[in-house]
Amino acid sequence: MQIELVRSSHSVGRNLWVFEWCTKYRYKMMGKWESMKLVEACIRQAAHRHSIKIISIKVLPEHVHMAASLPKGMNEEEAVKLLKGASSRKLFEVKEKFALRYPRRHFWSRGYFAHTIGVTDLQTQIDYVENQEMHHGVFYTA
Repeated sequence: MQIELVRSSHSVGRNLWVFEWCTKYRYKMMGKWESMKLVEACIRQAAHRHSIKIISIKVLPEHVHMAASLPKGMNEEEAVKLLKGASSRKLFEVKEKFALRYPRRHFWSRGYFAHTIGVTDLQTQIDYVENQEMHHGVFYTA
């Protein structure tokens, strides 16, 4: 996969990251295919709004794996904050029953995992994200 370079007046480069974060209390809120697709759509919408380019994403029953390219000047902390906050807000708008499990409307746990991706590691990281269902033995129900 070819990721284009980000160019500005005095620099050229890439800002590639792998992220992982969990639902609060690791509740399996995305065990059903419909919920998994809804969460993925909310994350994609948040990413698009903030110019974060998702390279690969896998939503599992209680956590998310994602490889992404961040815009120039954005750090991983800001990116995760934007993605988790906007997706959580949208989820509670669309799926009001989630508030029964999370009355304070905190869908995601406070923490996250993040690391940079080197150019030579990109395909390895994409394969890792794409194979999470097999790795965790996840099978979605209708």
